[in-house]
Amino acid sequence: MSIEIARNPENAPEQAPERFGLPPKQGLYDPQFEHDACGVGFVVNIKGKKSHEIVRQALTILINLRHRGACGCEYNTGDGAGILLQMPDKFFQTAAPAAGIKLPAFGEYGVGMLFLPQNETERKACEAHLEKVIQEEGQELLGWRTVPTRNETLGSVSKGAEPFVRQVFVKRSAALKDVMAFERKLFVIRCRASHELKKNHPQFYAPSFSHRTVIYKGMLMSEQVDEFYPDLADARVETALALVHSRFSTNTFPSWPRSHPYRFIAHNGEINTLRGNRSSNQSCLARISKRYFRSSIPMAVTPRCSTTASSAWFSRAVPCPMP
Repeated sequence: MSIEIARNPENAPEQAPERFGLPPKQGLYDPQFEHDACGVGFVVNIKGKKSHEIVRQALTILINLRHRGACGCEYNTGDGAGILLQMPDKFFQTAAPAAGIKLPAFGEYGVGMLFLPQNETERKACEAHLEKVIQEEGQELLGWRTVPTRNETLGSVSKGAEPFVRQVFVKRSAALKDVMAFERKLFVIRCRASHELKKNHPQFYAPSFSHRTVIYKGMLMSEQVDEFYPDLADARVETALALVHSRFSTNTFPSWPRSHPYRFIAHNGEINTLRGNRSSNQSCLARISKRYFRSSIPMAVTPRCSTTASSAWFSRAVPCPMP
């Protein structure tokens, strides 16, 4: 004798719908406005005392922000991660001589952190052009240092786009009356080189170019930053502040240059007032140019990055070094 069980009895209570992904559009809620956010962390000694402990604490924060970043089709290719530090003068005063560079006192030199092509011929062409720009802007080239890197833990996608990382050291000219004038000159050097090289050498990118800060970043997972850049493990790398970022790419594809921090900022969302901000920035160019940069600024601040990258537009306006 068989018994047939009714699958949908008329009086059976309706089951609650299963929840997968985002809720459906309803009322004032629309899932299209959902945004995944990056992870940002900041450590500072409020008395301005530099130490390597700040570096270690910041990298610990970065690792703990791993869940706020993202990876691509590979678990070991990240959307981007990095750290911004004050100039580690104690470290560079030792590391630079090892590369044949004699540094002056802190404040009298600047450091450009550079992403260059892996191809040696293209790389030398970029370096030669940058040296030419430095000379034309009245500053002195002190030398080049190849940044030690370890890519063993990187995924194939990240490795495939990996740049050759070098640092360039620039001496401040005696004609520059103060350090802010020097910072503005480094700003112009970076922007000139970026714009003049972008057509034939699009891989050229300067994460930082300053006498005050240096940035170590890349298309990395949070835990890979410390591994990829052995410099960060050196106890002589000291800072009183550190800014870290773990990226979740939203409206742009991941890349080595698009990883954060940028030169003065790191943020965890999209900037939705982009067009208005760009227009406002453009309207200030003439006034800024006349007072601080003379004829250099209009060329220098024309954005190098894609117009779809809101962070890039924001970043290019913020580091305009003015008193």
